[in-house]
Amino acid sequence: MTFRFVRNPAAVAFGVILLAATAPAQNTALSTQTPYGGDVVDGIIARVNDQIITSSDYDRAMNELDQEDQQRGDTMQEMSEDRKNLLRSLIDQQLWLSKGKELGITGDIELVKRLDDIRKQYHLSSIEDLEKAAKEQGVSFEDFKAQIRNQIITQDVMRQEVGSTIEITPGEARQYYEEHKQDYTQPESEHLSEILVSTGAPAADGTEDQKKVDAARAKAENIEAKLHAGGDFAQLARTFSDGPTAAGGGDLGQYKRGQLPKELEDKTFSLQPGQWTEPILTRQGWIILKVTQHTAAGPAPYKDVENQVEDSLYMSMMEPAIRAYLTKMREQAYIDIKPGYVDTGASPNETEPVYSAYVPPSPKKKPKVERTRFRETARSFRQKSPQSAPDETARSQEDKKSGKKTDEATEKPGKKEKIRFGQKPRETLPSAATDASTGPTVENAGALPETAANTQEPVNPLDTAPVEHKMRYSDLARDRKHHKGKKSAKGDTFTATPPSAGEVADRETQSAPLGLAGDTADKKKKKHTATGEKTRYSEQSKKAAEENQPKPTFTPAPPVEGAPAPANAPQQ
Repeated sequence: MTFRFVRNPAAVAFGVILLAATAPAQNTALSTQTPYGGDVVDGIIARVNDQIITSSDYDRAMNELDQEDQQRGDTMQEMSEDRKNLLRSLIDQQLWLSKGKELGITGDIELVKRLDDIRKQYHLSSIEDLEKAAKEQGVSFEDFKAQIRNQIITQDVMRQEVGSTIEITPGEARQYYEEHKQDYTQPESEHLSEILVSTGAPAADGTEDQKKVDAARAKAENIEAKLHAGGDFAQLARTFSDGPTAAGGGDLGQYKRGQLPKELEDKTFSLQPGQWTEPILTRQGWIILKVTQHTAAGPAPYKDVENQVEDSLYMSMMEPAIRAYLTKMREQAYIDIKPGYVDTGASPNETEPVYSAYVPPSPKKKPKVERTRFRETARSFRQKSPQSAPDETARSQEDKKSGKKTDEATEKPGKKEKIRFGQKPRETLPSAATDASTGPTVENAGALPETAANTQEPVNPLDTAPVEHKMRYSDLARDRKHHKGKKSAKGDTFTATPPSAGEVADRETQSAPLGLAGDTADKKKKKHTATGEKTRYSEQSKKAAEENQPKPTFTPAPPVEGAPAPANAPQQ
């Protein structure tokens, strides 16, 4: 189903503001005395998040509420209940506005449309004329616009946060109708149409001309005869009716029992739909009434009130959902109410505001940073040995008591240095103490006993070592060719060592066929062993024929005397 616009029964119409006399604002000074000797002009009743509700806002809302209750004709009990819930309504409005600000809803476009509709309603030419009309009635135009904007924001937030979660199915609407059928009962009514034949204006003395009355009656009876002959009532009304409804086919609308004169009601309510009366004389003339629809008293059919049932069901589901959403917003908001005022919509899970005196934060202490890496003396570089630690500690305490300066020099803080990857520090580490006779001394950390082996100076792993040259495989043959025939340091020549018996056996095993599914060596394709000249198959028959023919024999000629012998001739 389509979403329906949320109605706000507490909205104030602009006509009430302009036509009714506005109540003066309660700006009189209160009797509350301030510690500074002055009077409080406007006090704060409640704080809702970043907004406040003042006493003048409360009094103004109270006056508007009383005016609305008087116009609706509410009882004193209903007016007392509305006053009791006034503060709740003001807090609810501030919660809606805070939520609208969070969602980015401003209502500026809708405000312009609302003001334009109000201008058209009061037949004003421009918004400036509307502002002048408000000032003439003593109403602030800015306050009026703010009130309309607040209503727009409230309705948009309701529709977006609450209304969008409510859905009504046809089955639920039908069930609601069956449960509240008595709310849709209707009195007996009928829909009428007319054909009026006017008798003209009455005389000055109030009497009517009998000739005009008789002529009008004859015309009405003629129309009735056409109806009995099968004429269309609506078409005859457009042609012969003198009433204002002639252009619409004589349609008069719906009439409930008791709304028509007694004579007309008795003659029309006894007819069935489609029937008409005989001509009836009235002040305007002779009239013929036709009943187009008759509705009996009792509950209305569901199809006739389906939209009303859906609206009623929607509002019955909307009200508790709105109250539950407001309770949730109260629990998440900051609300502080002045003593003496009660919020009837308060939640027991609301956070109570806690007041405490302001205590400035204590200054933060800067952490003590030691810039030195080594606090040890030059003699004990990292850690003193377990054997000498007690003696040196006792000696240092005696020196402190006597004021004698120790011979051990305290190491100064090291300098900041950027150590590169793969290099040792040059300035941060302290230099080792030297002795003229023994050379530089090395401090023993106590991990090993002091012997001649470990008293030597340790090797720094960060010192640069000679890079070992790596040989590529491609350089191996060239290196062997260069050193061919030369002997190495061990005395052997740079030649490959012959394989051992085990290596030879492994090579034979690896070169043998696998033997899977038989011997694969015999299945290899045999190579063509022909070494002679290749001939085509088509030329073989020609060659065979030539071979079968007898070959001619040649007899060498006798050599000529004095001529040289041939090169291949045998020598005698």
